[in-house]
Amino acid sequence: MAPRRGGRGGGGSVRRQGPVTVSIEGLDRLADQLEELETSIRHACFRAVKEASEAVVADVKAKVRVDSHNLQNSVKARYRNNEVLAEVGWWDADDQYAIYHEFGTKKMPANPSLGPALEQERTKIGDRIKAEVKKVLP
Repeated sequence: MAPRRGGRGGGGSVRRQGPVTVSIEGLDRLADQLEELETSIRHACFRAVKEASEAVVADVKAKVRVDSHNLQNSVKARYRNNEVLAEVGWWDADDQYAIYHEFGTKKMPANPSLGPALEQERTKIGDRIKAEVKKVLP
């Protein structure tokens, strides 16, 4: 008999810790290209990213499983100075259980909210950036 492989449905337990995060490949290359752009265009891109991240936060708040309202109230977007970058998630140590809601456990079905919100916004971010850049171009 072959040994069991890890993953869902297996008999073993998976221990996950830390915040739920999403990595987007190519941000370093994009950041380098953005450094070369005019300041007003970089600001326009930041406004689009901020608008997109606020839309993700609002969507997560609307879809996250509600018990004590903690996850609903504590999902946030955070930004880095001088970078066109936003991170959306739960940052407090008390919110580590968000991963169990997102991916489920043996005893609790998954109720993803962050993943679907990010996927939905992924289809809109290009148009948001175009609209903001058009506002600053002559």
